[in-house]
Amino acid sequence: MTDARRPRSVYGVGEEPEVQASLANERTALSWIRTGMALVAGGVALATLASFGELPVIILAIAALSSLGGAGLAVWALVSWHRSEKALRLREPLPAPAALPWLVGGVIAVALVLAAFAGFQALESAT
Repeated sequence: MTDARRPRSVYGVGEEPEVQASLANERTALSWIRTGMALVAGGVALATLASFGELPVIILAIAALSSLGGAGLAVWALVSWHRSEKALRLREPLPAPAALPWLVGGVIAVALVLAAFAGFQALESAT
């Protein structure tokens, strides 16, 4: 009997891993996709808010970066799932998580930019 599951590059190699490990890998990928969707939703919310008022261009830039980051994170979730599932099937060590440091760095960068922007706005309104 031939295994008809796709992608063949994953299901066509090695042997069936433990069900719990495979499902945990899938849940992790779905969590990353949810995080990506939240970033896209945040970008849409910021862009909508910016369209209602005279908000600075920096808000639109953050909205665009958030949406693009969310799309990138969704793609990375698929790549990471693929790599991990293949490693499980081949009984190899799992690959190191690579998206998490980038996501943390991105959140820190956005927070610093927004904090600096808020600080400049406060200084401007005080004078």
